Amino acid sequence: VQLQASGGGLVQAGGTLRLSCAASGGTLRNYDMGWFRQATGKEREFVAAISWSGGRTSFADSVKGRFIISRDNVKNTGYLQMNKLAPEDTAAYYCAANESSFYSGSFPPRNYAYWGQGTLVTVSS
Repeated sequence: VQLQASGGGLVQAGGTLRLSCAASGGTLRNYDMGWFRQATGKEREFVAAISWSGGRTSFADSVKGRFIISRDNVKNTGYLQMNKLAPEDTAAYYCAANESSFYSGSFPPRNYAYWGQGTLVTVSS
């Protein structure tokens, strides 16, 4: 499956953005999905994950209560709604997919086989 992330941009602190992750070459319903981010000079970090059905979600503590992960398996697309953005949210955001990702309770990047290209989110203060 190929993934295409989009929706990044420049936003002021306190603003919102909605990222999308469109899948092609496969059925997204067959995969758990995750969102990760990587700020300049830092390692890629987990942001949020959603199971194939949408019935299970998980969030990094840093975004809990501000970000919402969802998916539309009919449209073959996943989403990350980002609210109350802060300058520390500035990063390249990546979507990822794997056949299973909720088995261990943690979501390291190595657990995901398929990756989209990054979409840049910049939050100004």
